[in-house]
Amino acid sequence: MPDGPEEISAAIARLREGGLVAFPTETVYGLGADALSERAVDRVFAIKGRPANNPLIVHVSDIEMARRAAREWPFAAQKLAAAFWPGPLSIIVPKSSVIPTNVTAGADSVAVRCPDHPLTLALIEAFGSPLVGPSANPSGRISPTTADHVRESFSPDLVYVLDGGPCRGGIESTVVDVSGTQPRVLRPGLITPEMLANVLGQPIAGPGSNRIDMAAAGALPSPGLLPQHYAPVSPTHLIDRSDIRSMDAGAVLLVFDPIPDRRCIVMPREPLPYAARLYSALREADAMQPALIAIERPPVGSTEAERSVWLAIMDRLSRAAALSE
Repeated sequence: MPDGPEEISAAIARLREGGLVAFPTETVYGLGADALSERAVDRVFAIKGRPANNPLIVHVSDIEMARRAAREWPFAAQKLAAAFWPGPLSIIVPKSSVIPTNVTAGADSVAVRCPDHPLTLALIEAFGSPLVGPSANPSGRISPTTADHVRESFSPDLVYVLDGGPCRGGIESTVVDVSGTQPRVLRPGLITPEMLANVLGQPIAGPGSNRIDMAAAGALPSPGLLPQHYAPVSPTHLIDRSDIRSMDAGAVLLVFDPIPDRRCIVMPREPLPYAARLYSALREADAMQPALIAIERPPVGSTEAERSVWLAIMDRLSRAAALSE
């Protein structure tokens, strides 16, 4: 059963001491700390091994709390929050002075989101203040979608884990920047550019490739832009269906149809179930310690909505395989 009031009280005590709490969301588990405490935020960067130029998302319980984290709250932010919160959408707005500079990697804007999980909403409401919440895993590795995934990475003395069951969405939130003249998606997710455009009544600039030259990068404009991210320890390749038979016999295959006499993890054919399954499947494959994880390239999709979600999935897959390809 999901954790309840006693566990929330213990988590709040840990947060008030400047400690870290992993919490469930509808996307992945977040590594929570007091977003208004520079020292607590430093602990998040340290325990994850996260680059200091990679900003964090501030998690809030409602629009009112989000507005306290913002110097300005654009009309576009209000419309999007009203339409999609609680939900998997992070909105970049001008930063309030109450948000420490290490949260935003020194940038003058901050990403805020209201997660769609009752346990975490209760936690933030009871704490009475926003929490940072990057994925609760070592930087660059596979994001956690269960409490056990978090426990595999961090000991209880370092991170108190709130167990809210498996995450139903499976990939990180869409990040949209409304701090400039035109709204722009910086990280794709399950909230698509088309959905955002329908609410705002104007076109939304897409994410493009969003590949970052880390040697030249200052503060990154959004989380999720590191060249290698979401990655297994095992070498990982994206492959076409025609290449599967030529894969090494020691490989683990993430495929849409099982292949006799091969180690296969069969993936859903629809984009939303695929997204929900992705990170747990990568962890299962990695646990087999294969010579290679080979992932069958997903389809493009037959509708605009499907194409947008498959593109978000491909963003994660391409970064997971970035150092192996």
